[in-house]
Amino acid sequence: MLKLHLSRSPIKRLFSHTALTRNEYLHPILRQRAEQLEKEYKTLNDAIADSYESETAIRLARLTPIVEKFESLKAAEAELEELTELVSDPSLGADARQELQSAQEQISKLSNGLKLQLVPTNPFVDKQCLVEIRPGIGGSEAGIFAQDLLTMYQNYCLKRGWPNQVVSHVPTPAGGVSEAILHITQPGAYERLQYEGGIHRVQRVPETETKGRVHTSTAAVVVLPDLGESEADAERAFKAGELRIDVMRASGSGGQHVNTTESAVRIVHLPTGLVVTCQDERSQHKNKARALMVLRARLAERERVAKQNEDRAARTAQVSTTERSDKIRTYNYPQNRVTDHRSGYSQHHLSEIMAGTRFDELVDSCNVWAQSEAVKQLTGETN
Repeated sequence: MLKLHLSRSPIKRLFSHTALTRNEYLHPILRQRAEQLEKEYKTLNDAIADSYESETAIRLARLTPIVEKFESLKAAEAELEELTELVSDPSLGADARQELQSAQEQISKLSNGLKLQLVPTNPFVDKQCLVEIRPGIGGSEAGIFAQDLLTMYQNYCLKRGWPNQVVSHVPTPAGGVSEAILHITQPGAYERLQYEGGIHRVQRVPETETKGRVHTSTAAVVVLPDLGESEADAERAFKAGELRIDVMRASGSGGQHVNTTESAVRIVHLPTGLVVTCQDERSQHKNKARALMVLRARLAERERVAKQNEDRAARTAQVSTTERSDKIRTYNYPQNRVTDHRSGYSQHHLSEIMAGTRFDELVDSCNVWAQSEAVKQLTGETN
């Protein structure tokens, strides 16, 4: 049997005398990016040989799998150019056809994997994160669902061993929350959970429902990067006159400490109108520090989204994307099913997902979807 060592070669027209172009499997924009990263890799590799720096080592670790895959693709392309001169030879026969077909499938997988690796990463991928949860439509049931989502994220953190702390929790009389903010102090948590942002919908029979009817409620989730700044650094990041800081007496549960001291802090960012209120701590100083942290995170995410929208408009890419105003996911309790409307993930493991034990499956599907959308946006593809 004829054996051709071409498992990495993209083959689109198997029996053509015309050589395949190198862009048939990799878009020119992505190829240019791969070449830039390859050049950066070589420069950093030379630099670290002379003087070791941890940041350089981390960057090299990220670049290595991309460069290796790109080099494999280039080698396969070179082999393919030689092969195109041979495929029309009748002596190759059926065996050659089988080998070429197999090579085509393998190279398609290789190039698709490289596409995903070449998408520019979010600038905050290494950061800790803040997960904000607020009820939407559905009255008291929406507040209960918001609390359930908070518990789900806490369960996930517990499963992964991620340190976390609830920095804001405003309870409702029905046992839900009107606001909750979870601070996950694990580097890289933002990269993992960034696509949780959006409108989450629940379909279930509320405990207060006497006729057994299924109700639909929603909750909004926002995932923000924690920039890791100290209070002093965060405050210095604002220009004079940009902030209005008010102090007041805390409200809600808290026993003898409520309404006795002005420990609650509200910060207004005047240029944007963003308002952050923190009252969970008894210390005004701690509440101010947390409010500044949340405000800086919201502004950083706002700037990132604005830049992303500018880039999208500049490329005039007509790519359908899911904005935060859209319902991104449905939790259907009667069917024990979770469906993500972006990635297409739909499984009857709702209880395990809420417990955090199978949440990774859902997150993985969202990350793959987001990478695919980013490739389309980068290359201007619409289908």
